[in-house]
Amino acid sequence: MKINVDWQGDLEFKNQLASGHDLTIDAAEKSGGHNKGPRPMELLLAGLAGCTGIDIVLILKKMKTELEDFEMDVEAERAEEAPKRFTKIHIKYKLKGKKLDDRKVERAINLSEEKYCSASNSLNAEITSSYEIEHTD
Repeated sequence: MKINVDWQGDLEFKNQLASGHDLTIDAAEKSGGHNKGPRPMELLLAGLAGCTGIDIVLILKKMKTELEDFEMDVEAERAEEAPKRFTKIHIKYKLKGKKLDDRKVERAINLSEEKYCSASNSLNAEITSSYEIEHTD
């Protein structure tokens, strides 16, 4: 994978991603940026959630399980001292659908977290999760 990152001045960087998308990263105004894009650490959490979310949807499809809605709440703690890395991350999965089987949902989450999600396996943080299922008629 290869990307190109081009400094735009101050603390703004334009990224040309391997997928062909452009992404601007910037810092908050209080840090000297202009708030023209997300912060790098926000993107790490978004990448983690997107990675595991994609895995779970694909795994549940293979299990012939249909989702009506799926969202995640992600909370993270950071170290006090530089480099202020994430130390703890918790993902709460919220799934909604007809005939959602708890065992299949739990299996899909475990497979993503333990085997398939490249993002979670690349981070040096304690990652935990929980889930809730809303069954619909």
